[in-house]
Amino acid sequence: MNSAATGEKIAALQGKVEELRRLAQESGIDVVEAIQRLEEKILAGAKTEAVWKRVELARHPERPYALDYIHRIFTGFIELHGDRAFGDDPALIGGLGFLEGRPVTILVNQKGRSLKENMYRNHGMANPEGYRKALRLAKQAEKFRRPIVTLVDTSGAYPGLGAEERGIGEAIARNLRDFSQLKTPIVCIIIGEGGSGGALGLCVGDKIYMLENAIYSVISPEGCASILLRDAAKAKDAAAMLRITSEDLLKLKVINGIIPEPPGGAHQDPDATAETIKQILVKELGELENRNPSVLVRYRNQKIRKIGHWNER
Repeated sequence: MNSAATGEKIAALQGKVEELRRLAQESGIDVVEAIQRLEEKILAGAKTEAVWKRVELARHPERPYALDYIHRIFTGFIELHGDRAFGDDPALIGGLGFLEGRPVTILVNQKGRSLKENMYRNHGMANPEGYRKALRLAKQAEKFRRPIVTLVDTSGAYPGLGAEERGIGEAIARNLRDFSQLKTPIVCIIIGEGGSGGALGLCVGDKIYMLENAIYSVISPEGCASILLRDAAKAKDAAAMLRITSEDLLKLKVINGIIPEPPGGAHQDPDATAETIKQILVKELGELENRNPSVLVRYRNQKIRKIGHWNER
């Protein structure tokens, strides 16, 4: 169902509520429960539509990608290639740059704008060699005491036959383990889509932020709808169920903060969005660099272990 149809459905329900109220006043019939049920449907529909709007903005074709932010935030960026085992992966870019004079290691997912570029970048879906390249550069950063910045934007790791043959699951699992133990500051920013294990492979850090209209989930709304709701057309309902918005994830303490975007999304003013991200990075890295590396690791692991904990009365 498209946005217009959903809006018409909500408007129809609101009309029924007003009609019930009018009839109740005229006849004296108690319709409180009926009105309450209709209002609950209206609220659920409005929430579902709001969440789906976030999904659309996270996937907007004009939304800034990782390289757009790199060129606006960092200076002297030099890309490094290869995992020293199989090859290079253009879907996952790694390199060195300066953040206001501070040397940092930068690891990002990169999508493509055109069909040709998307084929080259594999739509931002990394293969095992991409995650192994990221880990190689992360360990290099630890050796030279450079902070690590990751910009996450992928619908997921590549699920192809070659990726499975070369150990995509093992590569991501190794990143999860080793990034949690790196004795150097790590700040992660989810700038668009944060999809499943493909995002997790770059999203283990001391501080995790999301852009206001980014999403972060264990599975895509379409995938969840197909598996759990048995209907891919119910992707909007699945998106609301998954709690994938920045506000939801801040409440669940999965992320540390939300980075505001210009009205209408980051693509409306990429320079302003990049400047806001830069300020967050400068602030957080300035604080994290003053901490003992062993303390960093201890608090990072405590943070990870608290995710998903809940109490049942």
